[in-house]
Amino acid sequence: MDITLRYAVRMQPIQPEQASFLLNGIYLPGLKNENRNTKNVIAAIPLDKGEYSPDDISMSAMKLAWHIVATEYRFIDAVLTGAFDLSPNPMPESIKNSADLVASYTENFESRMEKLAAASNEQLLHIVDFRGMFQLPAVMYLGFVLHHTVHHRGQLTMYLRPMGAKVPSIYGESWDAVQARKSAQTA
Repeated sequence: MDITLRYAVRMQPIQPEQASFLLNGIYLPGLKNENRNTKNVIAAIPLDKGEYSPDDISMSAMKLAWHIVATEYRFIDAVLTGAFDLSPNPMPESIKNSADLVASYTENFESRMEKLAAASNEQLLHIVDFRGMFQLPAVMYLGFVLHHTVHHRGQLTMYLRPMGAKVPSIYGESWDAVQARKSAQTA
């Protein structure tokens, strides 16, 4: 039996001032903060261990990192253009390791943040379809992508220690950061 779940999201229309508040008061600051944390986690992937995967069904560290980055681009671009481009978006061949990905991510994220900051209320309020499951004002998808990034970044942090890497601080000091601080204090 084929069962398809559909989510019916019923909400009151968002007013222009609410869309502007969501963008400028919540989503832009949140995206910028999470970007910093995500770059730190991606940068922690050892340059020679990007193919590490904890098991046969999991993505490699670099594929998971690219999934996080590419999904952010896809959702932000949907807000800016008014539609999702769901065509394949493979990692560029120029990205060979975590350092390359962080450099590319930094450049592309900043340009998208500038465009988002300049988005009109019309863009933010435009109803955007996501795979026939959701039809929401564009600005609402920024919340989706924040949750997506945090979720997959958490997965990626679980790859780090088995690869021999240190887990960076995210919302407070990580165990590794505490150990480094203690070592520096005793030295």
